[in-house]
Amino acid sequence: MPLSLPPSSMPLALAFALYASPALAQDGYYQTKTPYAPQQDPATYATPPAGFQPIFTQLVARHGARGLTGMKGDAALYAMWRQAAAQDALTPLGRELGPDILALMQANALLGYGVAGIERPGYGNLSQTGIAEHRQLAVRLLARLPALFAQLEQDATTAPRQLVTIHSGVDRARDSARFFTQSLLEHAPALAPLLYLPPAPAPYPQGRASGVQPTLQPDGVNRFLLYAHKLAPQTDRVTDRASPYFATYEASQAYQHYIRTKRLDTLTAAPARQPAAARHARQVLERLFTPAFLAQFDGGRTSYADTGSYTFTSADGKFTRTLTGSGKTAIRSVNAAATKLYELYAIAAGMRHEVAADFSRYMPADDARYYAAVADHEDFYQKGPSTTDSAGVTWRFALALREDFFREVDALAGGDLRHAAKLRFTHAEMIIPLASAMGLQQALAPLPEAIPYSYANSRWRGAQVSPLAANLQWDVYRNAAGQLIVRLLYNEKETPFQASCDGARIAPGSVFYDYTGLKACYGHVAAPSR
Repeated sequence: MPLSLPPSSMPLALAFALYASPALAQDGYYQTKTPYAPQQDPATYATPPAGFQPIFTQLVARHGARGLTGMKGDAALYAMWRQAAAQDALTPLGRELGPDILALMQANALLGYGVAGIERPGYGNLSQTGIAEHRQLAVRLLARLPALFAQLEQDATTAPRQLVTIHSGVDRARDSARFFTQSLLEHAPALAPLLYLPPAPAPYPQGRASGVQPTLQPDGVNRFLLYAHKLAPQTDRVTDRASPYFATYEASQAYQHYIRTKRLDTLTAAPARQPAAARHARQVLERLFTPAFLAQFDGGRTSYADTGSYTFTSADGKFTRTLTGSGKTAIRSVNAAATKLYELYAIAAGMRHEVAADFSRYMPADDARYYAAVADHEDFYQKGPSTTDSAGVTWRFALALREDFFREVDALAGGDLRHAAKLRFTHAEMIIPLASAMGLQQALAPLPEAIPYSYANSRWRGAQVSPLAANLQWDVYRNAAGQLIVRLLYNEKETPFQASCDGARIAPGSVFYDYTGLKACYGHVAAPSR
């Protein structure tokens, strides 16, 4: 329901009360599938120093809550359940699991059908929760900076500035951008002419060796900033060393090589070798399947894969999807089966409008905590800070995104006020590395390879570093003397920049940083004006 109040008169506390995402219990242990909730009451935000007015804001946000990215683990687990049903090897609770998996599969197959703004319904789309997360995030942005947006509305026809919006090009990031900006304009319609989708970087790939005709992405897409973890030779190859994206492309290739190495496999496989893996798998599965059925996994005697075809039709009968499994996702052990069940449990937390099934019945809290810790272990090495001798391979491709934040403020410092805001929409695979690249407290430090990641020796948690709709925002203020100061919000909580920047705070303990000192502590060198 849109507010009738303009942003200049919308109290922060009211905006928070009406638009904050419902905070889910953290003991749900959904890891990076945790639905979003702002981490600070906006009524407690620090007041900027006297004489400073907001001049600019920018954010990068992960897409909102989504469905599964493809019919894989759900279909494999359903195949396992069907076989158990055929063998009469289900407990009373286990008999309820199959219909709930099928309901989740149907919700994913039809996800987004009938929702204005979703172009291709199906797996991977935003859920209603994910849409609401970005709509509410936009409202809180308006409410946090009422003076800035009131001025932009006032000057929209006489001295317009731009609300620059970019995304990764992937549907759920593009749609997050769309729902965010729709909400922004619903509550501040005068901003509509200011919305700007910049042209994508020049046609890629470069070089004849690619054998592919260079293609220009649609306006608003920037894969080098917002999909840098997965740049591909067929679409993104950069051969010109003078290109601003050459280093990013090279860093992306190095990262993709790293995630295919046996070294990473060794690091991430450690939990599976511990006795706790078998214990938790048994605790979860013996509530659902008979011990004799589970014993068939012993010695590799059985496995289940995402095979078969499934047809799902919408309630109005106007939309039908038929999906066929690839057979590439296999369940070969009780540990794999329990892990797949945890994945369904976690994704269902963000699909509560689409799926009535309560998957917490199948995943006791103690076991959910264990599987969240296992997922955190994997993400720490694959997406997070990793080991001390990994030389930042897991986050160097995000340096261009970090620099983009600085370049926007550089332009302001140089008197270029064309941009009033820059809004970026991306994925966990960019938010997590960016937190490391910025040295934020939540990202923490890498560990020596000889010391395996655990909750006992690290405070790194996926649910905090990159929940669904995770975001980093910089608010920029200026005084009459032209001094710029910056405040960082991480998941809407006032957050310190890296520790080496403490000297750039405008006062001890302040959340506001002098921009000149801030860029010096990060080693940023201002580029020529845009």
